[in-house]
Amino acid sequence: MSPSPPRAATPQPPRRDPHRPAPAAAGAAADAPLRSYDKPATIRFSQCDPAGIVFFPNYLVMINDLNEEWVGHLLGTPYADMVARRQIGLPTVSLQCEFTAVSRMGEQVLLTLAVERLGARSITLRHECRCGSELRYRMRQVLVMMNLVTQRAVDVPADLRAAIAAFQSP
Repeated sequence: MSPSPPRAATPQPPRRDPHRPAPAAAGAAADAPLRSYDKPATIRFSQCDPAGIVFFPNYLVMINDLNEEWVGHLLGTPYADMVARRQIGLPTVSLQCEFTAVSRMGEQVLLTLAVERLGARSITLRHECRCGSELRYRMRQVLVMMNLVTQRAVDVPADLRAAIAAFQSP
């Protein structure tokens, strides 16, 4: 009995980068850039470890600060007002991080936030940090709208939903 010839490999579809949004619906541009909220920042001594580079948990503080500033910008009122007066908040329920290069004390970076998806009760954001053209991190964050009294997910309020929709429009 002669050995059977080797089987040809079955072509596999290319793997999708988990940090990129899923392909857009038919007729939409899959790689269309998302509108972003950008904020220049200086890397501070207090954000760095003894090696003089950003201690990675401080990047999470930076994205939380950026989220609060962005929501305040959209609503025209401080994020603290949404939490204290309206008793709703946006806790993180999922976070994927990719750190691609170090950031050093004194560097000027650009923090960006873009809306990947607006759901009924959640918002998926993409974050990036760049120093010039060099990517320092890329993150995908899912926030859920929460009633802070009941600690249950609730629908994104109409005013915030409308402001996000307007933000996403070119």
